[in-house]
Parts: sequence; C-alpha cells; structure tokens
Amino acid sequence: MRLRAPDVAISHRLRPPPYGGSNQFLLALRGELERRGLRVSDGPIPRRARSVLLHAYLLEGRPPRGRRVVHRVDGPVGLYRGADDGADSRIAELNRELADATILQSRYSLEAHLELGIELRDPVVVPNSVDPAIFYAPAEREPLAGRRVRVVATSWSDNPLKGGEAYARLARTIDRDRYELTFVGRASVPVAAEQSLEPLPSRELAEVLRRQDVYVTASLNDPCSNALLEALACGLPAVYARSGGHPELVGEAGLGYDDPEELPSLLDRLAAELDERRAAIRVPSLAQVADRYLDALGLA
Repeated sequence: MRLRAPDVAISHRLRPPPYGGSNQFLLALRGELERRGLRVSDGPIPRRARSVLLHAYLLEGRPPRGRRVVHRVDGPVGLYRGADDGADSRIAELNRELADATILQSRYSLEAHLELGIELRDPVVVPNSVDPAIFYAPAEREPLAGRRVRVVATSWSDNPLKGGEAYARLARTIDRDRYELTFVGRASVPVAAEQSLEPLPSRELAEVLRRQDVYVTASLNDPCSNALLEALACGLPAVYARSGGHPELVGEAGLGYDDPEELPSLLDRLAAELDERRAAIRVPSLAQVADRYLDALGLA
C-alpha cells in the first residue's frame, strides 16, 4: 500500500526532549496537527509532501517544486548566540531562494532582522506555544502563609547569553529566609541553588514548575523563549530580563529588569503582587497557533 504523502514536511529531524526550545515547540505543533488528522514528517523532505515548513537554516533535502514553503525564522541567531557564525546569512539566502512566506515568533525578531538589513519574504508574527496536555497550571496551590516563596529558573543551554551569571548572582544574593531557589538545566557558571536539577523531559519539568510560585528568566536577545512560555503556562508570573521577546510574552504577568542587581527587589514586589500578576498570564493557545501555521502553509 502506498503511504499517503505528508501534508506538512518539517525540514529537519526533531529530537525527544529535553532539547532546545524550537525543537520543543515543533514537537508540540506536530502533535496538534496530527491530532487534526494531518500527516506530518520531519527530517529529509519527501518528494510528495504537500507543503514544507523550513526551520531556520536546517534543511535536509530540497522542497519539491510547486509546493508551498513557509520559513520559520528564529533570531537573529547572531544576537542570541553572541557571535556571527554565518547562520543569519544562510537563513536570508534560503528565504530568498525557497520561501513563499515567513513566520517569526515575535515583533522583536521581525524588527531586529530589519535593523540588520535582512528582509524576509511576506513576514508574519506568530508566537510559539506549548502542549497544554503537559504544561498547565495546577488546580490548587499551597498558600504562601507559613512558608518560603518558591522561585525557579530553567535553561537548556550553557551559552552565557542564556543568563548563567545572573542566575548565579541571584543564588548568592537571594534572601534564603524568604525564598527557596530551584534551578533546572545547564548554565555557563555554577548556580548554587538549593535545588539544582539536570535538564528534564517535558512532563517531569512541568511537574517541577507546577510546584513553584515565581519564574525568573535572564536570557538575552531571546526571540520567543519556550522555557518562559512553559513556566507561564504552568501559572508562574515572571521576573524577566527586559530583552528580546520577553516583554511581549509576559505582558502584565511579571516585572522586567535592565540590571540583574534589581532581581531581589523585583522578587519582593512580585511576591507581594502574586495573585494579581498570575491572573494576568496570557499564553497563546496551541490550537490558535496551529491555525495560523496552517493558514500560512495554505492548508487552512
């Protein structure tokens, strides 16, 4: 029996978690599309694919002629990696050569590309989302009375721009009588949190997040942090570096800083406003995000 051609071919192989944020989002998107009855492939692009979702500069094979190609663009990559390794030039080249339309994850990302002189084909901003079957808020929370506020930070990468120094500083300066700090993942320097965990699979990570009260993210130039979205979806207001797409994701559900020295005082303020900030959390639904991808892919 001849297998039905993929409706959507993702241009590179996805990996089981724990892995980077783009991989996490694409796994969630693939799951949502498959629940709708669509066939989705990843890795080498099948010749009979109906449409292609090209991710960044990662391309296994060539899109079939006459198929719609939507280019999902992160970055600019050089800004969040901290070095120009040619990735952004490769993205611009692929976009010019292959793309019918472009999806960026934040207004920040769109504007940062334009500032660098990188014009992308028919761009539209569609934020990432998370799998609601994994990342969701708990039905009930333990009252704060009589215990410390639980603060968590997560990071998949040990790139210095992912905030390692800020997390280490927070661990040194946080008021241990008032706060309990958990760090999950990898950092560029040791983070002396009370609880330090290796990178976790998604379901285990979500369980950890649901036990916390407040999230801290110190990454810089991050276009649309999946780690931040996962925390918000688990009901955690955030203290965040005022950089990249963080302000767009958090909105009124947290407080931004320009200098890591502000972290202790912002934590105090966020703890005092916890209920109000939690009520302001807004995470784009995976269903709505999938609708917009299908529209861009010509499959709506």
